[in-house]
Amino acid sequence: MDEISLLIGGKAGFGIDTSSLLIGRILNQLGFRIHIYRDYPSLIRGGHTFSIIRAAKEKIATHRNKVDFLLALNQDTVDFHKDTLKDNSIIIYDSDTVKSEGHIGVPVGKIIKEENASEIMRNSCIIGGFSKAAGIEWDVLEQAFRKNISREIEINLKVALRGFNEARKLLDIGKLEQEALPILTGNEAVSLGLINAGLKTYISYPMTPSSPILHYLASLSEKFSLKVIHPESEISVILMALGFAYAGEKVAVGTSGGGFCLMTEALSFSGMSELPIVIFLGQRPGPSTGLPTYSSQTELLFALHAGQGEFPRFIVAPGDPQEAYYWSGLALNIAWKYQIPAFILSDKNLSESVYSFDVNSIEEIKEEKPALWDRAGNYKRYLDTESGISALAFVPDKDAVIKVNSYEHDEFGITTEEPLLTKKMQDKRLRKEKYLKRELENYNTVKTYGNNDSAVTLLCWGSNKGVCVEAAKNLNLKVVQPLVLNPFPAEQLRKSLEGAKKIIDVESNATAQLAILMSRYGLKTDAKILKYDGRPFSLEELEEEIKKVVS
Repeated sequence: MDEISLLIGGKAGFGIDTSSLLIGRILNQLGFRIHIYRDYPSLIRGGHTFSIIRAAKEKIATHRNKVDFLLALNQDTVDFHKDTLKDNSIIIYDSDTVKSEGHIGVPVGKIIKEENASEIMRNSCIIGGFSKAAGIEWDVLEQAFRKNISREIEINLKVALRGFNEARKLLDIGKLEQEALPILTGNEAVSLGLINAGLKTYISYPMTPSSPILHYLASLSEKFSLKVIHPESEISVILMALGFAYAGEKVAVGTSGGGFCLMTEALSFSGMSELPIVIFLGQRPGPSTGLPTYSSQTELLFALHAGQGEFPRFIVAPGDPQEAYYWSGLALNIAWKYQIPAFILSDKNLSESVYSFDVNSIEEIKEEKPALWDRAGNYKRYLDTESGISALAFVPDKDAVIKVNSYEHDEFGITTEEPLLTKKMQDKRLRKEKYLKRELENYNTVKTYGNNDSAVTLLCWGSNKGVCVEAAKNLNLKVVQPLVLNPFPAEQLRKSLEGAKKIIDVESNATAQLAILMSRYGLKTDAKILKYDGRPFSLEELEEEIKKVVS
């Protein structure tokens, strides 16, 4: 088989996320490329949670509506997902609690009781049943279990084997003759990209979908000599981070929209004091708490305009783990080179979905050293230069007085309200964006995919890249994806859109924020496909919407 999709579901707290990752690793061992969409409510226990695992021969970054297998640990999974079934779909279910005639029932509850296993091992049992039904050999399953389960492995294997033996082989998905790739989430790719560019400190207050970065970097802290800190609030997070930057530590923070609201005053402090910082902003639906465990693309204009006053900032929105890895590292370099805040815009879909990751397809990003004081003369923290970039010195340097100031200030950092000096220093700060924009011309800040001769172009940003690229391939269209959103690559985008008779803007918000931003540069779209229910576009859904617009 070249492709297979399955859905596993149960109550929140049943370990569905862990199970879907294990299934993904099993299929990954067989040479498939993986994408896992994870859907869960904002409840610790109770409520319905599910994951859709898609495996294909080619690289994928979206899910399908229809699945080949439905793995049901409770009745809700069968009842809620009937629409995902094809005529030949196979349901593997817990026959002790679920009613579903004509499919494969596994007495999960009975097996768990007889083996004196914990309830969470129900997943191992149903995965065993799936593996048998899909024609996956037991040794492949056992290898994946031993490699990815760290506790109570033998009892997990006993339960899985009993589930395996209860099922029957219905098809053979086979093995692809291609090398298995690592699989990881978008958040993990961001984390590794930051480490590669020299991250020393990460500070965050937990908030979906950025929380996994905090946990992942904490797990790597000893290996990479990282400081990973969880303060009492988002205000503390960003102020502490700016303190680390003042001391010369490359630092990043992570948050979502509500947490970023609390950071905006300190963001302006970063702009005035020229302290570099990287802000990972994981988007989710608002206003206010909104849908805390779902996804949106609603913070583009917020990130662009947040904070009082005018100061330069860098904003990038990667669309897959490879871009997340590369551009997160570049964001850290840019923040420190230009001494500005840099944003990594993500969302729940990119952050928490699981993908096959091809590190060999990524250009290497090496850590860049910032401009450092040459120790000549008296140190001027805010020396006015042609580029606006002042040389850095860090405490405790006995030869330098290093002042940072949230007030307007002179080159030494001493407060001023003098009008000519105020204008001079504001011009100095804003001048950096001109040089940053010039540097970014050396990077591929706008990407194109698909049929370059198509009269129809899909315009997308962030996590919608994957579904747009696959839909365009199927419909013979072109895709244009701006990666950098500030400084806005207007000329590169204009060139990429040349020849398009119809430009269709695809966004996960209600107001078409990218289209609003483009309009400021005289760039217009002809149609919009907007989704703002917190869920991602499926491949079939987007193709159907495109056909409505094009016809």
